[in-house]
Amino acid sequence: MRLSQLFGKTLRQIPSEAENVSHQLLLRAGMIHQVAAGAYSYLPLGWRAVKNVENIVRQEMDAIGGQELHMSVLQPLELWQETERDQAFGKSLFTVNDRRDRTLVLGPTHEEVAAEMVKRNVQSYRDLPLLLYQIQTKFRDEPRPRGGLMRVREFTMKDMYSFDTDEDALDVSYKKIAEAYRRIYERCGLPAIVVDADSGAIGGKESQEFILPAESGEDQILYCSDCDYAANVEKAEGVKRPNDAEERLPMEEVATPGIITIKDLARFLDIPESRTLKAVFYSADGEVVFVVVRGDIEVNEAKLRNVIRCHELGLASQDEVNQAGLVAGSASPLGISGIRRIADNSIMQGTNFVAGANRPDTHVRNVNYPRDFAVDELTDIAAAAVGDGCPRCKGELLSVRGIELGHVFKLGTFISERLGATYLDQDGLERPILMGSYGIGIGRLLAAVIEEHHDGKGIIWPASIAPYQVHLCSISADDERVASTADRLYSRLREEGMEVLYDDRHESPGVKLNDADLLGMPLRLVLSPRTLKSRSIEMKGRSEAEAVVVPLKGVVRRIRDLLAA
Repeated sequence: MRLSQLFGKTLRQIPSEAENVSHQLLLRAGMIHQVAAGAYSYLPLGWRAVKNVENIVRQEMDAIGGQELHMSVLQPLELWQETERDQAFGKSLFTVNDRRDRTLVLGPTHEEVAAEMVKRNVQSYRDLPLLLYQIQTKFRDEPRPRGGLMRVREFTMKDMYSFDTDEDALDVSYKKIAEAYRRIYERCGLPAIVVDADSGAIGGKESQEFILPAESGEDQILYCSDCDYAANVEKAEGVKRPNDAEERLPMEEVATPGIITIKDLARFLDIPESRTLKAVFYSADGEVVFVVVRGDIEVNEAKLRNVIRCHELGLASQDEVNQAGLVAGSASPLGISGIRRIADNSIMQGTNFVAGANRPDTHVRNVNYPRDFAVDELTDIAAAAVGDGCPRCKGELLSVRGIELGHVFKLGTFISERLGATYLDQDGLERPILMGSYGIGIGRLLAAVIEEHHDGKGIIWPASIAPYQVHLCSISADDERVASTADRLYSRLREEGMEVLYDDRHESPGVKLNDADLLGMPLRLVLSPRTLKSRSIEMKGRSEAEAVVVPLKGVVRRIRDLLAA
């Protein structure tokens, strides 16, 4: 492709709306164009890189027996209602009404459609296992699209669905696909790590994320200093340090004028925050829930949502708190009834806590569970934190930020049972099919590559996904000898099957070389009057510090061998 004919322009300045490095460079390189919040068009250079990523993904999915198909974006709302995932996805579902006023979903994912197809095409165990996948546009109405391609409302995803006869077979499919994901990331030059994750709205009993450690990432990962334990903060478990055990003392009230926060309470009474009990009020699908944790611990809302089994969860409003008869700042589970009470098991890690008296400006010393109050559920709803003990060994949890590259789920039978996707086993008995779901966001993967591979000058594309392999620059393109030699070299490289971006523009050397660095192709060739005088050409790898000058004679073979290495 001649750069003089390429659609899209490079930018010298960083666009004001660009939030992270990949967003900045994709806009500056003329690879994407924002259409609306969270919706982007790919320009030719960006689209070529996307197609290269898709080809890698497709090759690895095919290699493990995946069958590619293409499912409808439009999905009947009734399918989602049957699985109850319309409630789980909530406001993130894009819906449209047709001319007959029937509601359709713009697919954010395709578990229901895939299960419905399999239901109609699988009769017995002989038809299983199946690995079905597609690379297709998805829609999710994100509340805060941001970070360029990192979090968008319209995106391309490779989604695969596995269908198996039993748990052991599902494990085989799950591991096979996870290994294929590792190969995909390796081929894209991404050092991904695998972490335990919450299944969220997708559902299922087990899931893992593939994470690229990066400061620009949205996800916080907690990992062990000594073993291989790692989990997304929404899923992570941590061992809290227990308070010293004491003899349980009688409760006594203490005046705490104007004290409403745990921090102020601990300072006022000269005790550590871990010696207090904290009350937090949530609204779960419109019902107020009373939550109790040790004062030095935060609530993990993902864990709480899973315990409550609700769709919408958020902090209760002041009106909801008042209507429930609760006293913010001085609340505790003492004497509370008629409201759902959930406690973190950290309230068992200590004695003689200080808790609210359910009256303003008053707290109670020496509160102990279960002597002094009752709860409906005692479980793990604590947010793990840096410094906690590892749940698997004696190590300590550390933290790193990261970008989610892919997510794999063991769905089990909850979707197939609701949709009636069954098979006949060897004894002729009807059984539900076990499903798995596996996703890779193509655009986010592309952005992650740039986050990992760039410098102060621009993108450094891995050869596997670069839009072009060679960037040929003719310096002084108005010099007839330079232009004709560059034209011939361009033609020869293309005849050899190489992908070449040819900068034939009448621009200054500085503009051309800066654009070459910005666009980031693996190999740059520079032909100028100076090099032509010695029948040579300048060659530089994008990640190399220095260029080398080599003879023009034999350069095509040299480039071919270099790219094949």
